[in-house]
Amino acid sequence: MNRMLKATTVAALCSTVAGTGYVGVAQAAGHGGGSARTTVQVNHADHRGHADSFVGEKRIRVEGHSVNVSCSGRQTGHKPVVMLVAGYGDGLDAMADLQKTLSAKNRVCSYDRLGEGKSDKPEGPQSLKDTGRILTGVIDRVAGDSPVVLAGHSLGGLIAGRYAPEHRDRVKGLVLMDATSPTMTADITREIPANATGDSADLRAGTVATMRGENQENLATPDGPVRSAGWIPTEVLRHGQQYLAEFPTYGPAIEAGWTRAQYKWAAISHRSTVRVAEDSGHYIYVDRKDMAVKSIQRVAAEVTQQNSGRWGHAGR
Repeated sequence: MNRMLKATTVAALCSTVAGTGYVGVAQAAGHGGGSARTTVQVNHADHRGHADSFVGEKRIRVEGHSVNVSCSGRQTGHKPVVMLVAGYGDGLDAMADLQKTLSAKNRVCSYDRLGEGKSDKPEGPQSLKDTGRILTGVIDRVAGDSPVVLAGHSLGGLIAGRYAPEHRDRVKGLVLMDATSPTMTADITREIPANATGDSADLRAGTVATMRGENQENLATPDGPVRSAGWIPTEVLRHGQQYLAEFPTYGPAIEAGWTRAQYKWAAISHRSTVRVAEDSGHYIYVDRKDMAVKSIQRVAAEVTQQNSGRWGHAGR
């Protein structure tokens, strides 16, 4: 296995694309808006309740950092704002095509986390609380007091899954697309023993290092239990095509662990559904864009009903 394949396989486990798939995503995506980029310096706390209705890309100041944000579509009625959260190694451009499609029915925004895309690089190590504060600042700016549906892919799914239980006042729906396991470090060290050699040893070491913060975001994502976000409508999507065939000894067990992890994430809500994209690899929103769109739209529709007082579980 060559050096690049090793790196991308580790990234796939931790949150980005395997093989050459990222090139295809980046080339197909473009930008989520169309307007010129501007830089706006704000204190995000001042914007709660007053959503910015811009369309296109804009740089805003959050926690002293420049954060690149893209929004499409208009906010209407009781509909939620959909916030897309990309995987590790991806900027907002990777999800631009998905954003464009979803914006026909909802206002949809995405952003570059610190260390990704056009946002600032982090000044030092980041925790999940740190990256959560950036996400809160972005939500305050683009959603105001409107409910939010978080839709995260891979590491973005893990971030969304950790964030939602702590922000039940804002996050009213959740879609996790092949989210990184909440116990990724334990999973990989269990399936690949410490005495493994060669490519398998590299995969084990690389995954552990990435999860403890040795990555471009300086973001540590330690193992932890899945906490409840209550009754929010949630859909968990998992891939159906094996993408670790180059590891015949440990690949099947790692794949099985990844599948178990998706069902762990389903415990985040009493209203969760797990769906399998049988003909998709890790990038479900590319391989099965139609499936990702339908899941997000279903959750957004349920949140709309809840927000307008028609859903039986409202307020639970």
